[in-house]
Amino acid sequence: MPASVATDAAYSLACDRYAALGVDTEQAQAALAAIPISLHCWQGDDVQGFESAPDALGGGLAVTGNYPGRARTPDELRSDLDQALALIPGRHRLNLHAFYGEFGGKRVDRDAIEPAHFAGWIGWAKERGVGLDFNPTCFSHPKAADGLTLSSPDDGIRSFWIEHCRRCREIGAAMGAALGSPCVTNVWIPDGFKDTPADRMAPRQRLAAALDRVFEKPFAKEQLLDAVEPKLFGIGAESCTVGSHEFYLGYAISRGTLLCLDAGHYHPTESIADKISSVLLYLPEILLHVSRGVRWDSDHVVTLGDDLLAIAREIIATGAPERIHVGLDYFDASINRVAAWVIGVRNMQKALLTGLLEPPAIRAAEAAGDLTARLALQEEAKLLPVGAVWGRFCETHSVPVGHGWLDEVRAYERNVTGKRT
Repeated sequence: MPASVATDAAYSLACDRYAALGVDTEQAQAALAAIPISLHCWQGDDVQGFESAPDALGGGLAVTGNYPGRARTPDELRSDLDQALALIPGRHRLNLHAFYGEFGGKRVDRDAIEPAHFAGWIGWAKERGVGLDFNPTCFSHPKAADGLTLSSPDDGIRSFWIEHCRRCREIGAAMGAALGSPCVTNVWIPDGFKDTPADRMAPRQRLAAALDRVFEKPFAKEQLLDAVEPKLFGIGAESCTVGSHEFYLGYAISRGTLLCLDAGHYHPTESIADKISSVLLYLPEILLHVSRGVRWDSDHVVTLGDDLLAIAREIIATGAPERIHVGLDYFDASINRVAAWVIGVRNMQKALLTGLLEPPAIRAAEAAGDLTARLALQEEAKLLPVGAVWGRFCETHSVPVGHGWLDEVRAYERNVTGKRT
């Protein structure tokens, strides 16, 4: 039986099954198509960036693996992204870090970057109908060597990073204006202490004051959305993280920025799924960085497990997925990098589709106080034919159904990435 015929047959049966449960599969697919995922550029080059004299990766970040084919130039990275996007259904976004600018071989320090350094990325995105998101790069730099940036007691260092973040907001606004889609510009800093500090208040006071200076200039929300990102701990910041969860929650609520919830930035027993509805009560929009931590913030490729399904279900259950900006954040150099993007984004979409296809009887049972029925229905729903609906969604968007996309990644590896030395 041809693949398309098999997909149609499976989908027809799935439609009947879901319709009997009060679920409209066409409506679910339309809703999924309206949720863009922001791909993280740093998966393609192991968080190296394109500065003329790059510094060693810092900020407590670590990339493991040495799979051949890492992108070495902006053109190579864009080519790899094109290949990945061709295998992912729907229209999505790209998340850039500041040190991925095109600097023409010149040493442009981070307090001197301009929108012109990202003109190539803006042009690429405009041609493809892709939105852009942006991040200051407050690591891998001599002025971040002691682990402190915006909270540094050194006025010169602190001012340097304030100017860098200000310029990143200018760049983000330029991206949003050029593409007609607001650019989520997210500030994460690695600031913290390896051992117990004598004074936790002073660095947090400095950070709050520095952020206020970063966000001084107003931009139209149609162009720029500001976000701040907390973390529990990091390598070299085990005893105290200046930008803790409590710090940034208070800052976001009091200043009106988005709060970024990164799946790897909490204790391993915590899930950001439980936090989404709480934060949305007090903030108009939030940013999610979806990753997979294995025992710590290891940024493994996202897989379709319970944690991801719980996050996706909560996104849908809020009834306001348009208030939640979803981005991926992992980097794995042990496998094919294009495949890592495709696996992660498709898994995020599969999880969202699972949430969109949830039978309404589950909520009805809960509302009626029938907790026995709720649990029974939740468990039965796990074997509903979501895969058949996913196959139709892929087919509708002209991307491979099932693992057929891997053949195209292998061909690209033979012809392109495998020839990089």
